[in-house]
Amino acid sequence: MEILEQCKLCPRNCKVNRMVGEIGRCRAGRLPKIALANLHYYEEPCISGKNGSGTVFFTGCNLSCKFCQNYKISQEYLGKEITVNELSEEFLNLQKHGAHNINLVTAFAFVPMIVESLKLAKQQGLNIPIVYNSSGYETIETLKMLEGYIDVYLPDFKYAYNDLGKQLSNVDNYFEIAQTAIKEMKRQVRKSHF
Repeated sequence: MEILEQCKLCPRNCKVNRMVGEIGRCRAGRLPKIALANLHYYEEPCISGKNGSGTVFFTGCNLSCKFCQNYKISQEYLGKEITVNELSEEFLNLQKHGAHNINLVTAFAFVPMIVESLKLAKQQGLNIPIVYNSSGYETIETLKMLEGYIDVYLPDFKYAYNDLGKQLSNVDNYFEIAQTAIKEMKRQVRKSHF
């Protein structure tokens, strides 16, 4: 994918060539990498419901939160690489097991591949809502790739003060970036390709 040859999928703008193995801040490669795809009962009750949310935890993160509850996934890069087709199959499998939705957790680094996987899964009968669960530290350009594919945005807005973002997550300008990203998420609500 051409976009991975000079990666700017998140506000870090690493511009690394992921297609040849260069590594940026989030450590993502050319294939999606997931730590877990399973029914998850511990999201907000309206997301988890009775059967659980079909949560896919993507590996890596563009933040370095000192309080991260998923440290092994986000910072130690625990997980396995899968193809676009395999990711599509994961979505369908979660639906088959009764998931109320597909919950994409920290997925920014793999958005182009996720869109392709969603297209394939929808063609094969995926019909449950898609949730985009993120830190809010996103670029408008990457979010626009998701337009029409996401039913619920679930940003985890972390800081109203940039000094706290720097101190606790090693990130500059968190407030302005997240505020702009959340406005874009809100704009997209209720638009769908399917």
